[in-house]
Amino acid sequence: RNVIRTWANNKLRMEDKQGQEHIKLATEYGKTQLNLGHIVDSERQKRGDNGEGFELRTDSWGAVRAGKGLFISADAQNQASGQVLDMDAAIAQLEQAISLAKSLNKAAHTAKNEATEAEAQAGRLNDSLKQLQRAGIIQSAPDGIASATPQSQLHTAGQHIHHISGGDTDISAGSNFTAHAVGSVNLFAQSSGAKLQANQGKVEIQAQNDEMQINALKDATITSSAGKVTVAAKDEILLTSGGGYIKIKDGNIELGCPKMVWVKCAGFQVMGSSSAQIKFPTFKPNYSAFYILENQNGKPIANEPYTLKLSDGIEYSGRTNNKGETNIVFTSEPQTVELTIHNQKKMQTETLYLCGGEREELYLEMVHDDEMPKE
Repeated sequence: RNVIRTWANNKLRMEDKQGQEHIKLATEYGKTQLNLGHIVDSERQKRGDNGEGFELRTDSWGAVRAGKGLFISADAQNQASGQVLDMDAAIAQLEQAISLAKSLNKAAHTAKNEATEAEAQAGRLNDSLKQLQRAGIIQSAPDGIASATPQSQLHTAGQHIHHISGGDTDISAGSNFTAHAVGSVNLFAQSSGAKLQANQGKVEIQAQNDEMQINALKDATITSSAGKVTVAAKDEILLTSGGGYIKIKDGNIELGCPKMVWVKCAGFQVMGSSSAQIKFPTFKPNYSAFYILENQNGKPIANEPYTLKLSDGIEYSGRTNNKGETNIVFTSEPQTVELTIHNQKKMQTETLYLCGGEREELYLEMVHDDEMPKE
């Protein structure tokens, strides 16, 4: 055993004893250690059945930073063979997943549903992630990846989040499940059915500012097991099949058919006029606003920090996307939206020679006309 130790107990320990071979680099400050080989305690006993390999630990903060990209893998490279960025297994898995997404896109397109961003993800994989051509992070493990916390997790992306699984994708929530989309919400099942069920409470489906269509190739059934079925329309109700129809409009009922009408009943009674009134739900309009930042040449200003402040005092901060767009702000009432740009360009320095013989260094903020943002 070879040990280099300082008076503050900073140490480098190298152990050559068979069955305990290891290197330990440690400082007592924050109990920060790098252990390589056999990971042992002060009594030279292995810390756990799996106490082999490496351990980087500290009681303080830790950071892993790689400016050109980071590859985290549990794929084996026996005896330290192979290239450092050998990520063939990870790339093959990603390509297989994207291929599945592309195939489902074709089926969804045939059914007149929206496609996912599979093509864009394939482009990012080839242009950015393979061999870490750009600063990205790739994680790979042949037998699974898990993350857990007793608190909350936040997953965010400035552009797209793509979830693909070769088998099932399950989402469970101990409380509420809520999904919001600025654009559309699209669900598509290729080879089986779809279910929407509520064990307790009512189910509401609304098209608040447009039409609603419910179509079926075969039978369609509407039932109420312990209540009533109400069909109401402000302008008109039309029931039709085989050319025959019943039209209810403007307080009138029109019945027509190209063939016979049979009325089967125990009795038939005509009485005075009557009417039924129903209260239709009302939908409040939503208001939205966003800004597009462009320079004087009309080119978008991307990744620009900003703050949007509403007239009620609420503020939203972020950075513009590649199109120079801010996030969309939604309100239930009309409000003014004030935009503040936080230009964080670093100040440039130049050395100027002034009359008088002495050399002075001045700090100048260099702002070019084509970099000035405008609304």
